[in-house]
Amino acid sequence: MRSDIIKKGFDKAPHRSLLRATGLKDEDFDKPFIGIANSYIDIIPGHFFLHEYGEIVKEAIREAGGVPFVFNTIGVDDGIAMGHDGMLYSLPSREIIADSIETVMNAHKLDAMICIPNCDKIVPGMIMGSLRVNVPTIFVSGGPMPAGHKKDGTPIDLSTAFEAVGQFNDGKMSEEELHEIECEACPSGGSCSGMFTANSMNTLCEAMGIALPGNGTVLAMTPERIEMVKKAAKRIVELAKMENNEKYNFKNILNEKAVHNAFVVDMAMGGSSNTVLHMLAIAREADVDFKIENINAIAKKVAHIAKISPSLTTVHMKDIDNAGGVNAVMHEVSRRGDILNLDALTITGETLGERIKDAKILDQEIIHTNENAYSPVGGLSILFGNLATEGAVIKAAGIVDSMRHFKGTAICFNSQQEAIAGIMAHKVKPGNIVVIRYEGPKGGPGMQEMLAPTALIQGMGLGESVALITDGRFSGATKGASIGHVSPEAAEGGLIALIEDGDEIELDVDKHILQLNVDGEELANRKDHYKPYKNEVKSKWLKRYQLLVSNASNGAVLKTEL
Repeated sequence: MRSDIIKKGFDKAPHRSLLRATGLKDEDFDKPFIGIANSYIDIIPGHFFLHEYGEIVKEAIREAGGVPFVFNTIGVDDGIAMGHDGMLYSLPSREIIADSIETVMNAHKLDAMICIPNCDKIVPGMIMGSLRVNVPTIFVSGGPMPAGHKKDGTPIDLSTAFEAVGQFNDGKMSEEELHEIECEACPSGGSCSGMFTANSMNTLCEAMGIALPGNGTVLAMTPERIEMVKKAAKRIVELAKMENNEKYNFKNILNEKAVHNAFVVDMAMGGSSNTVLHMLAIAREADVDFKIENINAIAKKVAHIAKISPSLTTVHMKDIDNAGGVNAVMHEVSRRGDILNLDALTITGETLGERIKDAKILDQEIIHTNENAYSPVGGLSILFGNLATEGAVIKAAGIVDSMRHFKGTAICFNSQQEAIAGIMAHKVKPGNIVVIRYEGPKGGPGMQEMLAPTALIQGMGLGESVALITDGRFSGATKGASIGHVSPEAAEGGLIALIEDGDEIELDVDKHILQLNVDGEELANRKDHYKPYKNEVKSKWLKRYQLLVSNASNGAVLKTEL
């Protein structure tokens, strides 16, 4: 066992002495040491109960003959951090989480790991760290929360609350209605109930074979979720005890086939645009050569068959679970031909094809068939053009048909806060394309999510007449013609920095185009007179991050060499 390095031999007497101080006995030194990476934190609704999952996992590991060691990662709640400088720390937290996984597991030479994440950057951060450690690892998320409901029975969620701010600001909603939504939108523990980034990543864990079926859809804090947690704990001990278990090392599960499968499911379910950012980073950690332009090639082959909030406000993760779950989505996708890598190995021992062979759609109103798809192509699109020579991302599943090809005039803001103030002051009019720049990984720094401005646009009734582009990113709760991850970003000299108010910008989702319609001579003149805008950065951590981070089309990963 890998852990023999810290527990076997006469020279490890001091090490064993320290381990005995934690409660270990003679018989424990012949058992596998299992790390439990828990992301319990009180302030995040998807995480405040995860210490209870940790205790369940510890007990199950002991019963199965392993020795459990719980350690924790940090976490940031994007919704709470939204709209102020706390959001600067959101994406950088992914790197801290990955580093902490690598540090604890490798410093103590643990044999295997079970990861208990739930929300946004915490899932990809744990995946990235697990790839570096490369021991048998299984993921079991905290699970989604149910949708909230207004008194009249209308289902609501976090995106409803953000959009309500815009409606209230515009005089379209009373204070009483706003308070009702505030109190009911997030009714219990769990990751937010729509296909936002957390649930997108947790469903992709199923697609990649690193989690059990139901990981992304079975509700949090239910008997079914608890059973899943116990089953995952028992399985990781089986793997740790298995002779020649190298085939289950994490990189042998999460490989090129798994990355492809993740993007296939992402397209079929219209996942958060953040998944592109995270999956590009995960692919790099997995040593998979995946280019951002490959996403469009996958999208052409995959029908968009499940719409979930925010794209369809009446459908939430529990509805997907009742309709057959992610397995039913994958089974339906596979009917179109050689799209999924069905021979990919999963952490439970079967291939993906074996896992989904008996899955069925139980409600075709929720999960459509290929023949009745929302769109014959996938729910995410990568745009290119002079504004995005390295790519930009749009959640095509979340826009109305009239906005798929759109020309508008630019109205520019150099920060999210400036944009929020401008939108609330009614500076944005129908036919505008809102430009928010200097909010990329370097420029922000930290690549803030833009849920507040996009929700204001929706709440103020501009969702079908105004588009938004940014070198920042969006919450999974964002909908509308919102284009993010524009690369190169403004802070590295991207063309987005040279846009002026009134410029014509064109987007075409179906042709994958994002273009600034200004002639070359004028752009050259602007470049000669360009003075870069710089956000003042006081944080030492964010300054280090700014120095090392790559742009969004490269996954916003940190450089390891200068």
